[in-house]
Amino acid sequence: MEEELDYTTVIFKTNGFRAHENPNNLEIIYAEVKTWQEQIWNTNPVIPENEKKAPLYTVLHLVAVALGIICLILVSVVSAVSIHFNTVMSEQRRENVNLTAQNLQLWTEMTDLERQTKDLTRERDGLNWTVEVILEYQNFAVDAHCPQKVCKPCLDDWMLFQSNCYLFSTLTYSYDWKTWQGSHDQCKEMKANLLVIESQEEQEFINNHTERYNDDMHGYWIGLKKKDAWTWVDGSNFTVMYWKRQQTSNRVSCGLTQQYADPLANWSKASCEMKNRWICEKRALMKAN
Repeated sequence: MEEELDYTTVIFKTNGFRAHENPNNLEIIYAEVKTWQEQIWNTNPVIPENEKKAPLYTVLHLVAVALGIICLILVSVVSAVSIHFNTVMSEQRRENVNLTAQNLQLWTEMTDLERQTKDLTRERDGLNWTVEVILEYQNFAVDAHCPQKVCKPCLDDWMLFQSNCYLFSTLTYSYDWKTWQGSHDQCKEMKANLLVIESQEEQEFINNHTERYNDDMHGYWIGLKKKDAWTWVDGSNFTVMYWKRQQTSNRVSCGLTQQYADPLANWSKASCEMKNRWICEKRALMKAN
């Protein structure tokens, strides 16, 4: 390939000239030749367009790789944290299940202990009750209360209600009946008292186990007497009253209970010298549960 030439005008001047020379030749114009290689050496190289973009692409590739590595690291960290969290939660759930089972077992044991405590307390109170009843006797009739070494709450012919024993007089003939004081003394001989009624349930129990006899005037002596005011023989408060309606009484009167249509209005006031059947009451040997 032939080299391309460029021409640059160069002017040489001389201080003198020869006579035979043409004055027009005093100035010599010379064309300087520059080759294509000299142009390449003296100018900036031409870079292809695709080569100019290569550094930018390289930076973007590095950024993309770095971001990819960061993403992988983040995914790994999140996965590790998730696995650890699931492991911790599983252990926590197991611990909760174990604690729930332990709490249930403790609650069951506590319930059993409370029941046992109540049973033991009831047994202790029952034993204390029995000891107190026995101590009321100077000579406790073991054979009567505990035949064949098995104790009963009440003696024969006595009726148990709650924690008390009741003896209802069933004598048929009037010469066997007694005055209020005679009835009271009879009960005392048996380590008992004339009946003291303390609740509606007891009142209804008494009414269900009495009967009408002889006439409407007679009944069963109870431990109620009036001198200046009505009082029970054991000194307890007079809190319940089940009197018949429209009754009058003498200055000294005693209380009777009669079999009557209305069980909550069957007390009658009578002369203490009148002879009637009676009802004795005493504590049972064993306290009711």
